[in-house]
Amino acid sequence: MTFTDLMVQQTINGLSLGAMYALLALGFTLVYGILELINFSHFNVFMIGSFVAMWTLQMFGLSGQDVILAGLPLAGVLLVAFAVTMVFCGGLGVVIERVTLRPLRNVKGPAAMITSIGVSYILFNLILLGVGADSKNFPNPLPTIRYQIGGAVLDFRVILIWVIALLLMGALYFFVQRSRLGKAMRATAQDAEAARMMGVEVDKVIMMAFFLGSALAGAGGLIFGLYYNFTSFIIGFTAGLRAFTAAVLGGIGNVPGAMVGGVLIGLIEALAPDSIAWLLSKIGIVVSGPYAWTDVIIFSILVLVLVFKPSGLFGRVAPNKS
Repeated sequence: MTFTDLMVQQTINGLSLGAMYALLALGFTLVYGILELINFSHFNVFMIGSFVAMWTLQMFGLSGQDVILAGLPLAGVLLVAFAVTMVFCGGLGVVIERVTLRPLRNVKGPAAMITSIGVSYILFNLILLGVGADSKNFPNPLPTIRYQIGGAVLDFRVILIWVIALLLMGALYFFVQRSRLGKAMRATAQDAEAARMMGVEVDKVIMMAFFLGSALAGAGGLIFGLYYNFTSFIIGFTAGLRAFTAAVLGGIGNVPGAMVGGVLIGLIEALAPDSIAWLLSKIGIVVSGPYAWTDVIIFSILVLVLVFKPSGLFGRVAPNKS
C-alpha cells in the first residue's frame, strides 16, 4: 500500500472514529452548556450503552452474518437495538441527574463534578463485577460488502456508521434550533434565572439535556461495538477522554463545535501517527510503533487548546454563571 492509499484508508477510519467521538462529545457539551458541569459519569454511560446494545442484539439470536433475525430484517433489528440502547442510556442519565446531581445544583464549588466522578466509578465497577474484566465479542450482523478506492477499502458498516451518526447529529441540531424545548434549552443555557422568570421549566430542560446527551452516548456505544466487534468495561475511559478533548476543541457548550471537534479528533487519531512517522523517515529518523504516540498527540492538543484558546474553535468567551 502506497502512502497515499494509507492516508485515504486512515481518513476513512478517522471519519468513523470521529462520528463516534462526536456523538459522545455532544453529551458533554449539552450538559456543560446549561449547568457548566463536566459530567464525568458520561464516560461510563457510553460504556454501559455498548453492553446494552450487545445484549439487545443477542436477544434476537444475532451472530455471524445473519440477515433475517427473529422474523425481522436486519434494518429492523438495528433500529430496535438503537432505540432500546438510547432509551435505556437516556433514562440512566436522567436518574444520575435526579438522584445525585440535582441535590447539589446550588452547592458552589466542585462538589457536583466530584460526585459525577464517583458515579462514574460506581458504573465502572458494576459492569466489572457483573460481567468480568475480559472483552466480550460483539455480534457482527452486517453483510461483508466492500468498495475499493484505489488501494483503500470502504466497508458497508463504515458507510452505515456515517449515515446513522449524521442522522442523529442532524436531528439533535434541528431539535435544539427549531423545537420549543430546544429553544428553552438555549434560553436556559444563556441565563437560567431569566428563563425561569419567563416560564421555562428549568428542571425539565436540564433533565432533557441529560436524557439527550446520554441517549447519544448510548448510540455511540452501539456504533463502537459495530465498528470494533468487541466491548469491555474499560472502553468508557479511553473513548470518553477523546470525546472530552473533542468537546473542548470544538468549544464546550457549542453543539456544532462538538460535532466538528469529534470529527477532527478522529481524523487526528487516525492520520497523525503515520503522517509524523512518514515525515521523520524523510529526514532519516525511523519511528517504531507510531501509534504509541496517539495519546501524546491528542492530549497535547487538549493542553494547547486550554492554554491558548480555552473557548475552543467555535466557543465564545462568556462570563462564568457561578
